[in-house]
Amino acid sequence: DHRRTNAVFLPQVELSYTAFTTNNPLMAFGSKLNQEAVTAQDFNPALLNDPDQIENFATEIAVNQPILNFDGIYQRSAANAKMEAVNKKRERIRDGMRLELKKNYNSLQLSYESLVVIKKAEALAEEGLNMIKDYFEEGLVKKADLLQAELQLQYLQTKEASVKKQIVELSMLLSYLIDEERIDLIYKPKEALDTNYNPITEKVLLNEDRADISAMYDAAEAYKKMSTASKMSFLPRLNAFGRYQMYDDEFLQADANGFLIGARLSWSLFSGYDRIAQSEKAKIKYLKASHEADQYLSKSRLELAKTTEHLRLLEFKIKQQKIIIEQAREAYKIRKDRFSEGLEKTTDLLESELTLFQSEFEAKQLLFEYNLTKAYLNFLSI
Repeated sequence: DHRRTNAVFLPQVELSYTAFTTNNPLMAFGSKLNQEAVTAQDFNPALLNDPDQIENFATEIAVNQPILNFDGIYQRSAANAKMEAVNKKRERIRDGMRLELKKNYNSLQLSYESLVVIKKAEALAEEGLNMIKDYFEEGLVKKADLLQAELQLQYLQTKEASVKKQIVELSMLLSYLIDEERIDLIYKPKEALDTNYNPITEKVLLNEDRADISAMYDAAEAYKKMSTASKMSFLPRLNAFGRYQMYDDEFLQADANGFLIGARLSWSLFSGYDRIAQSEKAKIKYLKASHEADQYLSKSRLELAKTTEHLRLLEFKIKQQKIIIEQAREAYKIRKDRFSEGLEKTTDLLESELTLFQSEFEAKQLLFEYNLTKAYLNFLSI
């Protein structure tokens, strides 16, 4: 569309070659004039009224040069605004792709971190299972306690298999995102999941010049200029034209030539209701686009505020989760010692093992969600 509006300034050039034969009195005499072949005999009334058949070959180069077309100027300006909007949308899509890549990478980090937690929990479960087996052989615990300990270990092993499958799927998705042809590669992050976080101390403000927001207003501006262009179509137009013509009575010859240069001022005063309807339609499109841009800005502000509050909630949860993990570790240590002395039930020991695993696992999940939310907040504010 933008390149098409170059027609507002650039000339239109046409080359044509015409051949015909005629005995029409007017056409025959005019052709002879163009060929510079008129003689005194051609003014004989008998020949003028009933001429012989004549051949005419004409080569013409026609140039039309726009000089002043107000509607075209505004259409070009609208095309510029539209192109700017498209470029900004493309820029925002690239930002979104980078965010998606970071999300996938962090998910991969989380999976490997979860695998470490699961293996640690498996080691505790195996240690507890061996202890319960010894007590079972001594008749100190029931068969049900042994089965429950085995079941807990199997649960962790199943969890491990599930996380390994997730690593494979995330690696496949990562290959897709980075345009890697091979999808059988298994990726392992070089660095661990970031466990440090800096609480928000300042209010995060929306950048109203953000690419996607700016693109919405550029699109609205394009519609506004199209609306103005439709109004400008009521004004007169000024165009220049030129013709260079070559004539002969033989094919591919040009013994005679001539030129024509001029300008044309035209003003379409009324064309039914068509232009008025087009103008009203363009105005409605502009008002709609402007309203949508304002709505998008308000929605972006709301999304930023919600994400900021969610990040603060995650900060609180992470602090609480650290306390929960410490309490779970202490509880497990106490129950393990009491169990070894025969003062604690098997179910209580297994429950404390599971609680410790779940609290550590949830801590990793919270850190992942925090890092991702922080990245999303940055995405919203840039």
